[in-house]
This record gives sequence, C-alpha cells and structure tokens, in this order.
Amino acid sequence: MVGAYSGATAMTHTTIVRPADPTLRDALRVAAIFAAAKLALQFALTLWTLHIGYGYFRDEFYYIACGRHLAWGYVDHGPIVAAQARLGELLFGDSVFAIRILSAVAGAGAVFLTGMIAWAMGGRRPAQALAMFGLIVCPQYIGTDGYLSMNSFEPVFWMTCVLALVLMLRGYSQRLWWIAFGLAAGVGLLNKPSMAFFLVAVGLGLLATRQKRVLFSRSAAVGIALLIAIALPNVLWQIHNHWPTLEFLRNGQVRHKNLVLGLGKFFLAQFSMLHPVNALLWITGVISLLRAKSIRDGRWLGVAYLLFFAIMFKMHAKDYYLAAIYPALFAAGAIAWERRFAGSRAVQRDRIVAFPVFEAVLLVTSLIILPMSSPVLRPAAWVRYTTALHLHGDKLETASTGPLPQFYADRFGWDELTTDVVSTYRSLTPEDQRRVCIVVNNYGEAGAIDLLGHKMEPSMPPTVANQNSYWMWGTHGCSWDVVIAVSDSPPADFADRYESVQVIGRLDNPYAMPFEHKYVYLFRRRKPAMKVVWADWKDYI
Repeated sequence: MVGAYSGATAMTHTTIVRPADPTLRDALRVAAIFAAAKLALQFALTLWTLHIGYGYFRDEFYYIACGRHLAWGYVDHGPIVAAQARLGELLFGDSVFAIRILSAVAGAGAVFLTGMIAWAMGGRRPAQALAMFGLIVCPQYIGTDGYLSMNSFEPVFWMTCVLALVLMLRGYSQRLWWIAFGLAAGVGLLNKPSMAFFLVAVGLGLLATRQKRVLFSRSAAVGIALLIAIALPNVLWQIHNHWPTLEFLRNGQVRHKNLVLGLGKFFLAQFSMLHPVNALLWITGVISLLRAKSIRDGRWLGVAYLLFFAIMFKMHAKDYYLAAIYPALFAAGAIAWERRFAGSRAVQRDRIVAFPVFEAVLLVTSLIILPMSSPVLRPAAWVRYTTALHLHGDKLETASTGPLPQFYADRFGWDELTTDVVSTYRSLTPEDQRRVCIVVNNYGEAGAIDLLGHKMEPSMPPTVANQNSYWMWGTHGCSWDVVIAVSDSPPADFADRYESVQVIGRLDNPYAMPFEHKYVYLFRRRKPAMKVVWADWKDYI
C-alpha cells in the first residue's frame, strides 16, 4: 500500500506541479530573445539583398499564383504554402519583403521551439542559448527562412511534435499535448508530404524503445485521429485529381530531375547544409540521445533520426529534406555540452554565453560562409569571393547553371521578361488584345507575368502554362490564333504552325538560369497543323 500510495503521489506531483516549473518563465524569456534576434536577422538580410538588386525567387511567383487559386491540394506541394502566400499578400502586400515576412516569423518560431525543447529535455540557459545560436547561424535555415516557401514552416510543425512528445514523457498532460501533436502533425502533412516520413520514423523510434508507453493511451488515439482528420481533405483532393503528386514525384525520378548522391556524399552534405562547426552540436546530440545517459527518455529521438536518414537516402531525396529534424538534435547536443562542462564557472552561473570560444568560432565562420546561404554580395562580387575562397554551392538538380547557383540565379530575368510581354501586348489592336493568349513553358515565367505583368497592364489575360498546377488551371478559353509566347525554340520551328512568326525580343540576362535564355514571340493566324490537345501538353515535373 505504501508503494502504491507513493506512486500515486508521484503521479500527482508530475501532472500538477511540473507545469508550474519555476524555470519555465526564464526559459520562455531566453527563447523569445533569440527568436527576436532571428527575426531581425532575416528582415535585415532581405532588405539588404533587395538593395543590391536581387528580386523575387522563381517559386515565390508560383506560390502567390497558387494563393490566388486556393484549393486543398496542388500538383507539387501542399495547400499550406498557398494559404501562407495568400495570407501574407492580404496582410502585408505582394512586395518581395512583404511576402517573406511569414517565412521569417516561421524561422523565429523554429528557434523558439529549439530553445524550449532544450529546456524540456532538462537543459538550462547555457544549453538553450547554444542550441538556438547554432540554429540562427545555420546556412540552411538562413536560406529557407529568407524567401516564401513551405520549407520555412516545416521545422515549426516537426518541432512542435517533438516538444509535445518530450513533455508527455516528462509527465505533462497527455490529453493537452496529444492534441497539440495532432494539430501540428495534421497541418504539417498539409504543408509538405515529407511530414509523413518524419511521423513514420518517430513512430518506429518510439516503438523500438522504452518510450513506446506514450503511444498506448486514449489521448494518443485522439491525437492520431485529429491529424488524420486534418490531412484528409488533401487526400480526397489527390484521389479526385488522380494522384497528381505521385505522378509528379514519379516523373522526377524517371526524368532524372534531381541529382542522386551516394551515401558518403549524402552524409557529408549535411555538414555543409548545417555549417561544418555545427556538427559538434548535432552529432553530439545524436550520440547523447542514443546513449540515453545525459538526456532521460530521449533514445526514441536518436533512433528516429537514424531511421529518417535511412528513409530519405533510400528514396534519393534531396539532402535538405532532413533539415527540419535537426533543431531537436541541436538541443540535445547543447545539453551534452552543458553537462560535459558543468564545472565551468559560466555554466555554474547559468550564463547565456557559457561557451564563448565555440560560439565565437561559429559566428566568425558563419560570417565567412554567409554569401553561400543568403545573396549578400552583388553577383559579380559573389563570383569573385567564392572563387577566391574555393566555396561551391550545392547542386541539387541536373539542370545546368550559369555563374550563380540556381538558388540565386532564379532571382534574375523576370523584369526583362515581363517588360517584353507587356510591351508586346500594348502594341496589339484592341481587338487582338481581347483574344490574345500569353503562353510560356514553366510556372516561374507564368507566375512572374501574372504578378509583375498585371501590375503594369491589368487588362492582360491570365498566363497559360502547361507545368504542374498551371496545367490544371487550363487555357482560359485561348483560341491560339494570336499568341504572345516565350520559348527557347528557334523561329523556324514555328513556321508550319503560324502564318506570322515575329521575334519580339531575346531574354539573355547573364545571371539568370541558362534555360531562361529564350525568345519572346508574337504569333498570328494559326495554321491547320497547329492543333492543341491540352491533355497531351501536361507536364508534371
């Protein structure tokens, strides 16, 4: 009876007293300070890159267009980034800075959650600060939090799930935190399909360790049911549209869109993605989680990471697909550092800057490699700088690049494109303006014209493109008799399709991607040979 009474007392202490942990307020304060610093950094970087001439990123045009065609699904991404784009546009406008605000906020949220995970795992202020600082200077996060994308919110959803599980294993309310887990996981599935593989790895990690106990409760069933209910509309959309995302993924493999890395290169890519010095954090974190000595009830997370790494490698995923799991490993590694140097004066005094040498090395080296994650140098200066220091950007796709890596090159050429298209449209008679079609090859060109071109000339028709979700939006009644087209094919290729083939301009921005060096055409009077079967034009890639 005494043993039973003691267990009941302990459980009462766990579920009622721990949420009032006196360290919580200070942990929240420290996490908020670092999150604010992250937000200020991203804002400053965006403003600076705009000042030196970098513009919209290709995918941003596409996401804005998707936000203006809200749906429960899209060919190549989930609905959350479209909702993010639309919300950002409604709240802040559609300028480059405005559409990136929510991504910067998401980056700050990821930093905040990293600090809270470090606290929840038993870390104090030194561990919190080290983990968050490592994340702030991480090249991958500086890059993804600097533009409108689904990747900026991905770690927010993943780390909310991790924090929920850590707190439940510490004895906090399972009812509350399984609901939080279900909400984060469900919305995360709507954000990006990779959330499903993360959840599989987490589930297997829990089942393979003693922490499996958290899975077997009524609250767990509620949380899992909640995430399924949230994700279900997207599944129904996929079924209704004949699984376009699976077709998109299959086409990418068959047409060898992405580079396939061997195991060694895939592993080493994690070092450059996260900052080489940060390996002292995340590798230490993986080891400490697997050993389960300095971090109680954390082995499941170490196992989940190894499983997730194996899944992504086996699927030939891009190396950055693992990025969203690392904040938790940073937190675990920082705790290991804190406990290894528990006897130091800075740690004993609970200082935020408890590892000055490590953090100084991180800061200095981060400044050196900053141009690799954010375009803080003008293009010509970037080329000189990276050549002198032998820095090379990671190549993720098979498409050839110019002097700049694709992540930077995709910010050039859009003004020239829209100017040529708008000037051609304005040169038409009112009758031809009413029946003209604007046809391009990819969603970047279509999105740029729909955003920038319509600001210059609101009367222009919607752009027609056959790539991904643009194909699903159709031809908008195009008759194909008068067409403004953007193509890399030479004029001779269109002689049998139109009676009049006029070259309006040539797009050749030296910093744009090579495949964007194209002609702008005006076609008139379609010939019988020009037959359009829209279903045959579909290009999910």
